[in-house]
Amino acid sequence: MRARKRVLQQSIRFALVAGILGASTLAMADYPAVTQDKLDNASKSTDWLTYYHSYGGESFSPAKQIGAANVKQLKMVWSHKFPADLTQGFEATPIVNGNYMFVTTPKDLVYAFDATTGKKIWSYNPNLPQIAYKTVCCDIVNRGVALYGDDLFVAMLSGEVASFNAQTGQINWKKQLFDPGVGYAFSLAPLAVDGKIMVGSAGGEYGARGFIAALDAKTGDTVWKTYTVPSPDEKNGDTWPKGMYLHAGSPAWLTGTYDPKSKTLYWGVGNPGPWLAELRPGKNLYSDSLLALDADKGNIKWYFQYTQHDSWDYDGVNTALKAKINYEGKDYNALIHADRNGYFIAIDRDTGKLIYAKPFVKTESVTGYNAQGESINDPSKYPKIGTTVKTCPEFLGGKNWWSMSYDPETHIAVVPTLHACGTYNGTKVSYMQGLPYLGEGFGIVPEPGSKGYGEVQGIDVNTGKKVWGHWSKMPWNGGVTTTAGGIAFSGSLKGHLYAFDTKTGKVLWKSPKLASGIVAQPSVYEVNGKEYVAILAGYGGANPIWGGPMATMTKDVPRGGTLYVFSLND
Repeated sequence: MRARKRVLQQSIRFALVAGILGASTLAMADYPAVTQDKLDNASKSTDWLTYYHSYGGESFSPAKQIGAANVKQLKMVWSHKFPADLTQGFEATPIVNGNYMFVTTPKDLVYAFDATTGKKIWSYNPNLPQIAYKTVCCDIVNRGVALYGDDLFVAMLSGEVASFNAQTGQINWKKQLFDPGVGYAFSLAPLAVDGKIMVGSAGGEYGARGFIAALDAKTGDTVWKTYTVPSPDEKNGDTWPKGMYLHAGSPAWLTGTYDPKSKTLYWGVGNPGPWLAELRPGKNLYSDSLLALDADKGNIKWYFQYTQHDSWDYDGVNTALKAKINYEGKDYNALIHADRNGYFIAIDRDTGKLIYAKPFVKTESVTGYNAQGESINDPSKYPKIGTTVKTCPEFLGGKNWWSMSYDPETHIAVVPTLHACGTYNGTKVSYMQGLPYLGEGFGIVPEPGSKGYGEVQGIDVNTGKKVWGHWSKMPWNGGVTTTAGGIAFSGSLKGHLYAFDTKTGKVLWKSPKLASGIVAQPSVYEVNGKEYVAILAGYGGANPIWGGPMATMTKDVPRGGTLYVFSLND
């Protein structure tokens, strides 16, 4: 009798397992695999497969169902409010593959939704240890996921990178790349390339030596790891004082871009440590630079340093976007970049040589670039111990990490811009692991002559000159997405999603007021021939922590996160 009962129980368990596996297999057919070919050609896709839509970083969708003639008909079709205790910045870009949407939240929660209805498919909460928040500079944020094959990848503040089955949320593997609380963190969306998952470290304000690493997508094993500060026996190691490379900052905390033809990664590098430049004589490579790396091996092909010997936190991580430009009668395959030092910069994509650099805000610390493409810095704008200087822009820069967008049809880049100057004063500092490593105090003042702290600018990439601007009294921290319909979508801290005419900057539509301010980038996608616009609203990030008067003027912006999805009326 007992034997028969055991057999029956085993049969029931087997049937249940078989049923679960069968349902999973049937549902799996609904999830389209993200192949390398699909990623290589993502610029033509109306999915939103990577952080910037596609490898080139343009944040441009070929979707054109929504245009100037009908954008006023946009209506919210679904929304999802996240747990009330998540009151930090919501900075992720929704990633869409087929009918699946994936987003992350502060504290590294991951959600999967039906992209058309908002039905939650699965979610994951890592329940991070408290020490993971100890050495995070600028809010406990996460900027999103990467997709490859049938899997999803996320990098966490705690130093873990995790792989999930994208359809079910089942964990495939986890790898710990550093211990939490010692200065490092991950806040970026990974990038999937040729069976590898690329990540870059945060931690410049704590002196953590920056790195970019590639992990095997199937196993999580490290394929290569490249430090952003060379050791003394490596090329350009002599651009730092002896022994300082081990705590020289220069993080790589924002997702890079990629050229599948040349198999080259383009990855930005942040500020040197400590901030106070007089403590580290030299050019301090590769801080504040763009690195071109061999995606297979991680070796550096070339670099371009946006700001040499930085003392103003002119972090160089801002995205380098692929663009075709014609400058002064000559065609270039270029990378365009709006730097925190206040210059809109075009670089030859193959050689790393400077094409042009044009100010897009008031610039005083960096006065220009020489024939070799090196920044020309004003010596009088360097803070020193016991002295205070005032300069433009301030430490948050003319543009921070917020994604700009490039429309290849109009050759216009749409740039979220910050108009602010600041004061710096030098202080004594020594490196101690896990403690801030700045050596400077700082403050923020309005940029003289500006109409507010924020502006959305349209810049002609063939000339580097502004063609339109939309001003805001508050900072404008929302990323931008452009479309083949001639629309540039971006959100304000007041909690409205805007649709601008990409050519003229005319406001074509503004959403009703959302539950919080916007510091994220929209994604635009199609499912079954219907176009949608998705945006995370949830104020936070660096501004309320470090913004001084800008933090004061935004103190009443509601906190908490909500995902909104808009589409045209049926």
